[in-house]
Amino acid sequence: MFQTENYNGTKEKDYPIVVKQLAALLDGETDIIANLSNASALLNQFLDDVNWVGFYLWKDDELVLGPFQGLPACVRIKSGKGVCGTAVSEQQTQLVADVHQFPGHIACDAASQSEIVVPIIKDGEIFGVLDIDSPSKNRFDEVDQKYLEQFVKTLEKFI
Repeated sequence: MFQTENYNGTKEKDYPIVVKQLAALLDGETDIIANLSNASALLNQFLDDVNWVGFYLWKDDELVLGPFQGLPACVRIKSGKGVCGTAVSEQQTQLVADVHQFPGHIACDAASQSEIVVPIIKDGEIFGVLDIDSPSKNRFDEVDQKYLEQFVKTLEKFI
């Protein structure tokens, strides 16, 4: 049974705990939907000042909505479109301080002001993306990027 952790240290102290919790949650489970659902719930519980945490999965040459926490979202995103599609086409994390300054941003939730998207790559191929939105500008920084990339690397081991 999972117990809620009270995170009260610095991001550098708390993020490694979350990565370890992810590995423990996924250990022994092979169903990808169950694993992505738990991963999004874990991050949603851990992160403050976010309004959407979830996954898009690469299917038939586009991203398709996967497990998430938040308001209903865009269902399909083409490669190169918006922050998620750019993360896919460039195969690198997109750290966006102000989504309104990002060319071609797709506004699924009008409250979103900043975003981070981490590509998920399995066996050299794009699998999907982790997408996190915040209602505040400049919510995400390089520390978030470092540890969310570690979070995704851990997740990739269970895909």
